[in-house]
Amino acid sequence: MASEKDNNGGLFFIAIAIVAASFILGIKMVEMRKAGDMISVTGSAKRPIVSDLIVWSGNVGAQENTQQDAYRSVQTHAERLKRFFKEHSLPDAEVTMKTVSSEQIQEYNEHGMYTGRTLGFRVNQSFEIRSTRVEAIEELIKKSDQLISEGLPFQGWGAQYLYTKLADLRIEMLGEAMKDATERAKVMAESSGAKLGELRDAKMGVFQVTPRNSTDVSDYGYYDTSSKEKDITAVVKASYSLD
Repeated sequence: MASEKDNNGGLFFIAIAIVAASFILGIKMVEMRKAGDMISVTGSAKRPIVSDLIVWSGNVGAQENTQQDAYRSVQTHAERLKRFFKEHSLPDAEVTMKTVSSEQIQEYNEHGMYTGRTLGFRVNQSFEIRSTRVEAIEELIKKSDQLISEGLPFQGWGAQYLYTKLADLRIEMLGEAMKDATERAKVMAESSGAKLGELRDAKMGVFQVTPRNSTDVSDYGYYDTSSKEKDITAVVKASYSLD
C-alpha cells in the first residue's frame, strides 16, 4: 500500500516537472520567435535626367575596280564630309576620323560558290562625333541629308545619348532609396502593432536608366542610349528587426 502511494507521489511530481518544463520552454520559444522576427522591404528612388553627351557616327564609302581607285574616291568623299562639318561650325576636337577599312567584292556563282574572281574593292571612311553640345549636333544630324542630296555615298547612324554624371547621381539616389525603404518598413511594422528595430541587412539592386516614362526594366540593369530624356531608378532591398 505504501509502495503504491510512493509511486503515485512520484508520478505527480514528474507530471508537475513536465508541465513546468513545457511552460518554460514555451516562454523561451515565444521569446526566440519574437527576437527573430524581421521585416523585409524594397525601397526605390527615381529622378528625371537629360543627356549631356551625344555620340554620332557614320561613314562615307567608295566602290571601284581597284583598291587604289576606291581609296582615292573615298578620300575625296571624306574631304567633302570634313568641309560639311566646318560649314556647320563643328570643332575639330569633337570629331574623330577613324581608320580606313577595305574589303574585296568577290564573285559567287548561282550555287553560292566562290568563283575565285574579284569584282572590285570597297573602301570606307568612318567618323565619330562626341559632343556636349547636344542640341547643336542634333541640328547637324538633321542637315546631313544635304550630303545625300549631293550624291555623296554617306551613311549616318542613330545618335547615342549619354549622361556623364551618372556615377555621382547613383550615390545620392542610393541614399534616397534607403530612406524610402526605412519609411516603408516603419509603416508596415506600426500597422502590425510592432516597432521597427535595427537594420539587419541591405542590398543594392540594379539601376535602371530608361526612356522618360518607360516601363522597360531588366534583372541585370537597363541603360537606354536612344533617348535624350530619361528616368533613372535606384532600388535597395533592406531587412529590419522588429521590437
